[in-house]
Amino acid sequence: MAVPAAVMLAVGLWGLHRGGMWRDEAVTYQVARRTVPQIWRLLHGVDAVHGLYYLLMHVVLAVAPGRPGEVDLRLPSVCAAAVTAGLVAALGTHLARPRVGLWAGLMYAVTPLVGHYAQEGRSYALVAAGATGATLLFVRAAGGAGTGTEGETAGQAGGGRRAWWWYGAVLGVTCWLHEFAVLLLLAHAGTLALARSPGRVWRGWGCAAGGVALTLVPLAVVSHAQSAQLAWLWEPDLETAQALLRQYLGPTDGVYWACLALGLLGLTRLVGRRGEVTLAAVALPLAVLPPVALMLASQLTPLYVDRYVLYALTGAPLLVALGADRVAGVLGRLWPYGTATTPRSPALTVAGVLALVLAFTHQVPLLRHDRVPGTRPDDLGAVAEAAARVLRPGDPVLYLPAHARGTELAYPAGFKGTRDLALAEPAPESGTLYGGEVAAATLRRRLAGVDEVWAVMEKYALVSGYRPRLATERAKLAVLNQQFVLREEMVIDRMALRLYVRPIRGGRPG
Repeated sequence: MAVPAAVMLAVGLWGLHRGGMWRDEAVTYQVARRTVPQIWRLLHGVDAVHGLYYLLMHVVLAVAPGRPGEVDLRLPSVCAAAVTAGLVAALGTHLARPRVGLWAGLMYAVTPLVGHYAQEGRSYALVAAGATGATLLFVRAAGGAGTGTEGETAGQAGGGRRAWWWYGAVLGVTCWLHEFAVLLLLAHAGTLALARSPGRVWRGWGCAAGGVALTLVPLAVVSHAQSAQLAWLWEPDLETAQALLRQYLGPTDGVYWACLALGLLGLTRLVGRRGEVTLAAVALPLAVLPPVALMLASQLTPLYVDRYVLYALTGAPLLVALGADRVAGVLGRLWPYGTATTPRSPALTVAGVLALVLAFTHQVPLLRHDRVPGTRPDDLGAVAEAAARVLRPGDPVLYLPAHARGTELAYPAGFKGTRDLALAEPAPESGTLYGGEVAAATLRRRLAGVDEVWAVMEKYALVSGYRPRLATERAKLAVLNQQFVLREEMVIDRMALRLYVRPIRGGRPG
């Protein structure tokens, strides 16, 4: 467990201060720095699904030395990813043998998708840690066969009331970090079905699952009312599923095909004796059922994003490691030099580790590119730096649409002393993510009193035919296009910083 956790920690810390926050991280940063009452008020209108995470990050940033920054924001995700790698190793060790756990944990640690979210100031790495911990508790409660005496004891004690209580508690907290973790219940039900578990195990699991679902009802009700936040999603298709499989097993061709073959080989002992929970019976439903369920549900209402089921990835390295163990066992039995090398030989374990090192070297370019500034969907730090170079105290500024104000909320130093013409009430006090804005008529009056204005705009707002839904947003666009002319423009990723000036009387631009 320690070796994969240490490797994951090193991969996560590598290039952690990669540059500016992107917009989702910026939301975490500015919300977590509000007071608890302000966070509570926000959750009544938006982002309830991330409420527990925001409160956790509020504590983390409050105890950070000095002024909290991007590294403080991302450290909890790095630590959570390291814990998950160790827990993956624990699952493989408990249900198979130590080398399976070692290989699976290391594969998880070097997977580029894991490294990506280990460096995100969002909840997904923490959800993966909670889900993997809950799966380990589930296996022990269900009587999963381990190695040696420990496994026999676990099997005899399976289904104990206290074990199921701990399982339900950990999974319940994980679901409050992100409610789609509840799909883990499908995976665990699939495992019990494959194991042909006795009724007492099903009853213990059912009580725990019912408790998790019941405690999640308030969050589900509130988040459903806020479902308009997911309006930007679309229905996943077969290509989406193939892309997810690539992310699970390795983006490069050589690594992908080798892992796919080993993963299929790992399914050879999917079903064991009646009541026996095998590693394959845990890993396959875990890797398949949560993402498939979310993709199917998204055919009716789009809900799917790969990060929402990041926790399901832990099943893939377990299957691959199990397949590699099958190969190692065959090689050990075919070894011609007596019993010096057996299926349990350290030489075979080391050979597997070297193969993972080779896979890691193939994926280093991907991991390195992921740590280059600007590789996320946007880089608000770069936008703020550009603004700091051109903006002066007293300059009027417009944000179009309103969520472009997230740049100023995350990096206020770049906009120090400027006048936000559309702002009616700051974000923390208004209980919104980006602040309350004035009515369209008020905005027109404010714009009538200025001869030039800087606009921080999303690139899609520059497209001809763009028509905002809100009246204030439409007023911003209309006044800029009708009463001002563009003098200067800087484009950074998906954002544009534009200077508009009012033409001098007589038609000559100022």
